[in-house]
Amino acid sequence: MNSEGPREPGLRAPGTAQAGTAVTWWGHATCTIEDSGVRVLTDPLFVRRFAHLRRRRGALPTAEALRADAVLISHLHSDHLHLPSLARLAPGTLVVVPRGAVRQVSGLRRFRTAEVGPGDRVRVGALTVRAVHAEHDGRRLPVGPHRCPALGYVVEGASATYFAGDTGLYDGMAEAVGPIGTALLPVGGWGPNLGPGHLDAGRAAQALAILDPRHAVPVHYGTYWPIGLDGVRPHEFHAPGHEFVRKAAALAPEVAVHRLEHGESVTTEGPA
Repeated sequence: MNSEGPREPGLRAPGTAQAGTAVTWWGHATCTIEDSGVRVLTDPLFVRRFAHLRRRRGALPTAEALRADAVLISHLHSDHLHLPSLARLAPGTLVVVPRGAVRQVSGLRRFRTAEVGPGDRVRVGALTVRAVHAEHDGRRLPVGPHRCPALGYVVEGASATYFAGDTGLYDGMAEAVGPIGTALLPVGGWGPNLGPGHLDAGRAAQALAILDPRHAVPVHYGTYWPIGLDGVRPHEFHAPGHEFVRKAAALAPEVAVHRLEHGESVTTEGPA
C-alpha cells in the first residue's frame, strides 16, 4: 500500500466539506492539520534564511499557512520555535508549548500560550491535542540546564494524527502515542549528520512499524541546509523522503505512505 502519494497542491477552499483529516506539508517540520473544521499548525518556519541555514527547496509557505486555530511547538530549537514566524499569525492565536518554555524564551510572553507536558491535553475547538514524550534534547541552547521537555502531539478529532516533532526511537513509544490514523514523522535533518534524538529514513520506518498507523507523511527533510555545505553529503538533503518510502514498504507494507512536495496536501479517511 505504500505510494508516492497524490499530487494535490494546497488546501481546499475554506468551508469545503471534508470527510477525513487533511495534512499539508509546508516544508521542514511545518504542517497544517485540518480536522473537523479546525486548523492546527506545527512548528511554523516562514523564512528563506535564518542563522546559518537557508531554504534550498520549495517556495515559502503561502498565506494559507497563516490560518490556524492553534499552533503546536514541539521543542525550543530555533528551527522549531521561531518567534518571527509566530509573530505573523493572527493576534491571540493559541500557541501550545512545552512546560517551562515561557520561562526559558521570554519572547513567548507576547503570545497566548498553553504550557503542557507528556500526557497533558488541550482543547482546540472540536479537537483534543494530547502531548506525548519525544526522545530529543529540547533546550533552546546547546548548553545549560535541561528544563523543557521535547514533545510530540496527537491531534484527536475525526481521526488521530501524530506529529512527532524531533524524536528518536524509545521504549514504550507505541504506548505513549496510542492508536493513530496518520503519522507525521521526521526522516532527515538540516545537516550532513544526524545526532542522537533524531529519526533518519530507516529509523522512521522502524517507528512506523511500531506505531502501525493507516497513513504516514515524511517531514523534516529536504528544505533547509547550512550555507556553504552544498557539496557535503547532498544525498542527506535530497534522498530521505524516497528512502523512507522504500524502507517503509519493507517494514510496514500495510501503511499508505504519502511523500508530499512542499505545499501539497493529502486527505486521509476515517477514524484511527
